[in-house]
Amino acid sequence: MYSKQTETAIASASRLAEVYDGGITRLSATNIADSRGLQRPFVAKILTMLSQAGLVSGAPGPGGGYTLTRPPKKIRLYDIYRLFEREDNSDACPFGGGVCGVGEPCPLHNKLVEVQDATDRLLHETTLEAFRVAYQEDGLRPVAKGEHPSGKRQTFRAASNQR
Repeated sequence: MYSKQTETAIASASRLAEVYDGGITRLSATNIADSRGLQRPFVAKILTMLSQAGLVSGAPGPGGGYTLTRPPKKIRLYDIYRLFEREDNSDACPFGGGVCGVGEPCPLHNKLVEVQDATDRLLHETTLEAFRVAYQEDGLRPVAKGEHPSGKRQTFRAASNQR
């Protein structure tokens, strides 16, 4: 759905949101990477970029680590997304050829507009607060890779094979 950078940035920021307590608790890049099953050097690079954008702050040394610069309810997914994804302002239809919005739409046009609208709502209306609430108030914990819960649910990722 998004680039690996965007996914890693949201995963890293969501971990910081889970433990957010006004900035007292700090997590190392290693802690974040290990808790999310991500590569440590990549997480460190992403945290540096999030820090440069003013979304997280980092402190070096013992007792250091990263924290969000503001409450999770003040950070939208879009604030992270826009750092790593470029806006596609092309008017070329990616599937039906021609110019999108001119003449008859391609067979996928209306469905693609619906997906784009839903994605825009998700990015602009969802904050990191959802992760803080799930972790701190609802007691939900991510399932580590290889540890499957008793009932497997549908994934949001596209199926690699058809039924």
